Amino acid sequence: MTNKHAAFIFNEEQLYYKFNDTHPFNPLRLRLTVDLLQSLGALSSDEIVLPRKASDEEIGLFHEKNYIEAVKKGSLEQLPAGTAANYGLGTEDTPIFNNMHDASALLVGGTIQAVEEVMEERYKHAANLGGGLHHGFRGKASGFCIYNDSAIAIRYIREHYDARVLYIDTDAHHGDGVQWAFYDDPNVMTLSIHETGRYLFPGTGAITEKGAGQGYGFTLNLPLDAFTEDESFLICYETAVKEACAFFQPDVIVTQNGADAHFLDPLTHLSTTLRTFKQVPKIAHEMAHQYCDGKWIAVGGGGYDLWRVVPLAWSNVWLEMSDQTSLTHGKLPEKWRNRWADKATDPLPRYWEESENEVPKIPRRPEINQKNAQTLEKSLYYIRREMQETLK
Repeated sequence: MTNKHAAFIFNEEQLYYKFNDTHPFNPLRLRLTVDLLQSLGALSSDEIVLPRKASDEEIGLFHEKNYIEAVKKGSLEQLPAGTAANYGLGTEDTPIFNNMHDASALLVGGTIQAVEEVMEERYKHAANLGGGLHHGFRGKASGFCIYNDSAIAIRYIREHYDARVLYIDTDAHHGDGVQWAFYDDPNVMTLSIHETGRYLFPGTGAITEKGAGQGYGFTLNLPLDAFTEDESFLICYETAVKEACAFFQPDVIVTQNGADAHFLDPLTHLSTTLRTFKQVPKIAHEMAHQYCDGKWIAVGGGGYDLWRVVPLAWSNVWLEMSDQTSLTHGKLPEKWRNRWADKATDPLPRYWEESENEVPKIPRRPEINQKNAQTLEKSLYYIRREMQETLK
């Protein structure tokens, strides 16, 4: 029997995953999230579970041994620049930093810890918001991601619990590393809703990417047009998630909760507001209870407006998971705002949602919405056809 409701995986050492002071991937956003939740009185010490460092064997569930060794050598400044480049290390996106392996292994271990808390039925749900690094490949770093904790955790679920996994990725950047890891696996379904690769890294995630071999039909992509707003994003997300669950019948849901689809994000071109980041975990939560006896594991991901967006978006994940969404009405706690006001490089928000005059007006809304609706129909065509065949 499950003893507790939700676990929050965190310790201060997760903040050591830091490339440099000017890199957009800043672990301060995790510190800000935890502090916001604690200022609300929404995260107590008995809900926090400490992460563990993943072993080489666990990391090797997905990554190649020679790559793991390269990361270790890079951590000790023992990796030649040419060799590092072959592994995607030492680049502008993924520069080498001290203790890189240990910091990365702790994020992986945190996500595995979240898996164990849920799959061993100690908790219904678990969040490791320091995780969600979804771009890493078997033998190469990519897109700020040294190790792909999401892919490792899903492989861990498959090997240890033989469960069918639905992976839902709402990061504005396509979840390419996780998709390719399970592209031919019929027991893992990946669903990514993201900004079209015509404009944005990594350039993949077209609706034609549906899986291969026995895994055909178990990859679902919704590449949205630039400047997509809440209404269109949420219609596509909710429709796809509900139909994917009905089709795939998962045993557990893993969600990657990138917060970079927001209109303030400096690296993307979508135009959602914090309303989207309330609804995304709400629907995932509902589906987990409807199909998986509540088994839901949430990780973080992208999100590069660390003062005004990420702490609020990620807090929404935990508040939904722990049934405390009533706390997101009205003003943010002054205790949190006062603590960080002098350090913030942007004015801190006062409310949980933006006012209407803060949201940019998009002149092409009807055209964008229509295009996204067409993308949704094309993306779901295979699933709907298979469901109809099943009903005959």
